[in-house]
Amino acid sequence: MTGPEATPSFRLAYVPGVTPAKWVRIWNERLPDIPLHLVQAPALGAQELLRAGGADAAFLRLPVEGTDLSAIPLYTETTVVVVPKDHLIAAVDEVSVAELADEIVLHPMDDALPWEQLPGRPALERPATTGDAVELVAAGIGVLVVPQSLARLHHRKDLTYRTVADAPESRVALSWPQEKTTDQVEDFIGIVRGRTVNSSRGRAGAAPAARPTAKDKAKDKAKRASGTGAGKGSRGGAGGSGGSKAAKGARGAAAKRGKPRRRP
Repeated sequence: MTGPEATPSFRLAYVPGVTPAKWVRIWNERLPDIPLHLVQAPALGAQELLRAGGADAAFLRLPVEGTDLSAIPLYTETTVVVVPKDHLIAAVDEVSVAELADEIVLHPMDDALPWEQLPGRPALERPATTGDAVELVAAGIGVLVVPQSLARLHHRKDLTYRTVADAPESRVALSWPQEKTTDQVEDFIGIVRGRTVNSSRGRAGAAPAARPTAKDKAKDKAKRASGTGAGKGSRGGAGGSGGSKAAKGARGAAAKRGKPRRRP
């Protein structure tokens, strides 16, 4: 915000393969007055985007370099190998890294997996992006090992993918600059962590019920007293009704004694 009258907003970046729709929907339901703007970040550029002030928070892939960025790990993705549909690997449900030893495994510059040792045989050149690598797989140049979300993102009808059981896995996290943990960042952290709208740590939660004041208590006491008096009064009325019955009984008795007789 640049001034006291500036309208607050929240900028959320995300890397390819991450789908923030669920969290965005909850944000819009809970904080409709604060617009959320989505920012697409390159696979290896989300951290730099946060440091440059291009976003308030970001969904990115671990690890986060340095201590200036905070991060909350969210989930771990399954790793798969992308192959042509007529490839031998397509005939099985799962393979191991060792079974890729004879394959040319493409290693794009924006690879999302933390390899200690690359599998298979290297290609003559590294593709610039995962999308470029997928095109090479379709051309029969090699295979590609990626997180499952990226395989789905770059889906093609002539390609398929299978799980690689023992490959490194990609972990997705929510990250933000530690020194810029704003109210909006705290709100979004609460949403991502599954806090309800009434959570004690949620800023957007409902306000607690107000405690009754001494004046309120006095009014309530007066109402109760008035209600009790009315009850007694009604019972008194019933007593009065009973008295009326007694009077009627006396008049009835007198009527039985009859009127004075006329003299002959």
